[in-house]
Amino acid sequence: MRLKRKKSLIKYLNLLDQPIKFNPFVFSWSFFLWAILGLIGGVIAGVYWIVLEFLTHKISIFEGWLVIPVMAICGLLAGLIIHFIGDPGEIQLIVNNIRFNKGKLNPKNNPSMILSSLLCVASGGSLGPEAPLVQVTGSTGTWLGKIFRLKGEALRSLSIAGMASGFTALFGAPLGGSLFALEILHYKHAVEYYRAIIPALVASSFSYIIFALIIHLGLGPVWNLSAYEYSGIFDFAYAVLFAIIATALGWGFIFCVKSFKIIFEKYPMPIYIKTCVGGLILGVIAFYLPITRYFGHHEINELIDNHFSLKFLFIILIFKIIAIAITVTSGWRGGFIIPLFFVGTTLGLIIHHFLPSVSVTLTIVSCMAAINACVTRTPMSTTILLTTLTGFGHLIPILFASLTGYFLAPKVPFISAQKTQDQDHK
Repeated sequence: MRLKRKKSLIKYLNLLDQPIKFNPFVFSWSFFLWAILGLIGGVIAGVYWIVLEFLTHKISIFEGWLVIPVMAICGLLAGLIIHFIGDPGEIQLIVNNIRFNKGKLNPKNNPSMILSSLLCVASGGSLGPEAPLVQVTGSTGTWLGKIFRLKGEALRSLSIAGMASGFTALFGAPLGGSLFALEILHYKHAVEYYRAIIPALVASSFSYIIFALIIHLGLGPVWNLSAYEYSGIFDFAYAVLFAIIATALGWGFIFCVKSFKIIFEKYPMPIYIKTCVGGLILGVIAFYLPITRYFGHHEINELIDNHFSLKFLFIILIFKIIAIAITVTSGWRGGFIIPLFFVGTTLGLIIHHFLPSVSVTLTIVSCMAAINACVTRTPMSTTILLTTLTGFGHLIPILFASLTGYFLAPKVPFISAQKTQDQDHK
């Protein structure tokens, strides 16, 4: 016993003789790697947004009946790009690779994703740029990780951080973007990825700064909702009630997407024919209902500012859901987060016609939160994103609505990770 104590004492004295390495900060070289990834992601997002705005401006000059052939041609071109350059896949492919492929996102199909999504979004498809940005910046994280010879969880975390940087740049919410990158992967296994939260936050913050500098993005809400004033405990009950209605609509949206998917699968055709047919249908809808064209970034304000009749709002709601479903199932590339926010806004305005005494802002935000959480299974990031995008300063009602949409969502998620035979073989 005494001998052991003597040896421990000698070891302790030897440690005292060694030079002391003092580091008062909790970061290492990894911080700079995450920061570099965020800077690259911000540049990618900024350049993508500038090109998207340019193309949108050029294509938007075609109005009236010309919208129909223009959208059909853009769909055809997008399909040809996918056919000849390569299929970039859908958001499910990202989920599968993060879950089953050690976090590796292959950048080889980025040119196809960038070119096809630019045409699809700029021409007026009901899908936004968030999914293409997430895929491109996420694969950039994989590429950067391979350069520095990262493996395992370090590589996976860098891929997730890249995804977060792309999503954050578009929505201007570093925390919301970071949480989204974790939640969207798989709702049952999100906790597995929370070791990536700090890399995602760092990359998102740097990405946001660069993106804001490139496009001169300012702080503040994106959509012009009126100020909300808390009127009592019943506001939480209203938020849950509106969320239940929006969740039911979310079920209807998922059913609509699956129905159109069955139709397109029943009649197999080359991808460029399918995207052309999709563009033709979308053009017809946009011709009769111009507000349903595009992914809703600017159209949500138009919807809020104009006092549309109840009948017209119902028409917009139905055909916007159909437009999103056709865009998703016909091979067009993009994301459906903002389009779902548009649907939630429309539903909120419809409900407000029946309950005008309740704050229209509370009604709209509750519907937006619930339908998005129902479809994407992302209650935490949805809450943070809507707080930023709408300027709705009260977090709790949005959280109640998001959780309602999440817990009443279909058992089988709209976006899920499925281990394919190819991945098993690998």
